[in-house]
Amino acid sequence: MDPHSLLAFTLVAAIAIASPGPATLMAINNSLAHGQRSAIWSSLGNGSGLFCLSAAAMLGLGALLASSEMLFNAVKIIGAGYLFYLGARQLLKKSSAQVDTTQASASKPTPLKLYQSAFLTAVTNPKATMFFTALFPQFIDQGAALLPQFLTLTGIFVALSLGSLSLYAALAARAKGVLTRPESSRWVNRVVGTTFIGFGAAILAMRRQTS
Repeated sequence: MDPHSLLAFTLVAAIAIASPGPATLMAINNSLAHGQRSAIWSSLGNGSGLFCLSAAAMLGLGALLASSEMLFNAVKIIGAGYLFYLGARQLLKKSSAQVDTTQASASKPTPLKLYQSAFLTAVTNPKATMFFTALFPQFIDQGAALLPQFLTLTGIFVALSLGSLSLYAALAARAKGVLTRPESSRWVNRVVGTTFIGFGAAILAMRRQTS
């Protein structure tokens, strides 16, 4: 691929990834609640989800989603519903002052559960699918082999996403001492829960792109 096209794609992808979304919030929340290492699994889940969405866009499924109002609305409702569930669970979560150490360790999610939660959040986000569908064709050389270009562009995007989520998780871990204090943890739960619900509402408000 043309180095200039790769650089342009990297810049566009970096700008898009820098904007916080559900994956960022999940990485921060997992880092605060279960330690920085737990965010690794949710970041990997998100990266896997992004890879699947990219593959779907390349196979034309993204265009199908954009052209079918019923399919688009179904994915939109599923994605928003899951974010509403995450938000409600966070709002109803007891603060650290109300949970003893034994209960906290017993309720700690497994790496697989963290991975699955982030993966599901990624693949049910129609905004991400629309992004890949609209962005990738701008940087694809129709005269060259498709698979190497797909792997290169997707690899760049996923690597940038993993780097961004790791950075947010590290920053959250540094602030953990302050944010997990009894007087702060309740407000953190409320902010995180409300933000998840806000992301869900934003997905519901999305309109299908028509040409």
